[in-house]
Amino acid sequence: MYNRYIMTTATKTMINVKIDSKLKRKAQKMAKSFGLPLSTVVSRKLEEFVDAGQLVFEKPLVPNAKTAKLIDDTLRDYKEGKMENFSGPFNNVDDAIAHLESL
Repeated sequence: MYNRYIMTTATKTMINVKIDSKLKRKAQKMAKSFGLPLSTVVSRKLEEFVDAGQLVFEKPLVPNAKTAKLIDDTLRDYKEGKMENFSGPFNNVDDAIAHLESL
């Protein structure tokens, strides 16, 4: 009888990659904080690359100084319960929904 469930073991190999030593230390520290060896992190990222068939680079979104200050001020006001700073052109949810539906 043909066995459809053939067990295979992955063959491990070593790769050598030259990277900045500071980056390596930071990556090792981060991996350790997750309880993982750095090789597991690298292997997983390579698997994602192979599975997706693409490599995506994203620049993190960082607000400019003015926007960061507005966000900080708004969060502070919210935490302090200063709800008067959150008033807008609508007095209630129904008015806001009616406005959106009119667009």
